[in-house]
Amino acid sequence: MTFYMILSLSTFLLSLLGTRVMILAARKRLSPLDRHGKPKRMIPSGGGVVVVMSLIIGLLVADIHYAVVLSMFLLAAVSLLSDIIDVPAPVRWLIYILAVMIPVNLIPHPIFSDALPAWLDKSIMIALWVWCIHVFTAMDNIDGMTSTEMICVATGLSLIVSINGGFPNPLSVYGLIVMSVACGFFWWNWYPAKILLGEVGSAPVGFFIGYMLFMAMLSGYGYAAMILPAYYFCDVTFTCLRRILSRFMKKPVLSEPYYLLAVRGGRRHDSVVRYVFGLNFLLGLLATFSVLYPALKHELLVAAYICTLIILRFFAFTPCTKDEPF
Repeated sequence: MTFYMILSLSTFLLSLLGTRVMILAARKRLSPLDRHGKPKRMIPSGGGVVVVMSLIIGLLVADIHYAVVLSMFLLAAVSLLSDIIDVPAPVRWLIYILAVMIPVNLIPHPIFSDALPAWLDKSIMIALWVWCIHVFTAMDNIDGMTSTEMICVATGLSLIVSINGGFPNPLSVYGLIVMSVACGFFWWNWYPAKILLGEVGSAPVGFFIGYMLFMAMLSGYGYAAMILPAYYFCDVTFTCLRRILSRFMKKPVLSEPYYLLAVRGGRRHDSVVRYVFGLNFLLGLLATFSVLYPALKHELLVAAYICTLIILRFFAFTPCTKDEPF
């Protein structure tokens, strides 16, 4: 136990201090970012370099398989390259697929059902894993959002596994490391952010969160794994569906993610993230209950997604008022 507490503290400090050094080093290469009509702020992007390196160091100490680390390096590298030469989206998607296929055999099958052929089960898993990477890259656009999601999902998985199966085991340790790294970055990323994560961080983070979710499913925590990331997946998936519908109907629709609609509606970044944190706290409770009371897991899953849809509708259609609690 002492070893893992020291490991957690070390990755937190590595992320915290490393991000501070990155902020100082990046000041000479700042570019102005216009934030929803407010005065331009000069914010360095690229904090993901520190986050990914801190995460990889912690995971290597925890004896994770090298294939997972290789995939994270690959995703970080193509994201850095994209910042220089603007890698086309189809090429990035191919890299996502390749990154997922490198460690795919580390996860036994079947994941979803014994009734599915092995090739179909693996294909569904690869598609969902690639989508998880895209989800995290698409949601990293306001201060504190992805670092908050990392903390909530990783802490939820680690606590659920620890309560039900004891500590340490690989999933609970990985969750502890992700949470520690995210907390160190969150210190500088909270509104008003002093540094942004960028795709160099969000893509590898999305990859590893997907890896942990599949590990949770294999360990018997499938419903918890579907509940914890509900907000991120619902926001991006429904946004994508709206865009597809707009093309077929040839009518303009709201094409931005729901959290950005809330920002456009006048809410500050920290206000939106607080709403998301509140939802994630509720999702964490529901995920925990799905493990403690398995007879209610279906009802809890439905409740989780109903609550998520309520927040999405709130972001899209409820105007901001000056007397909001946040």
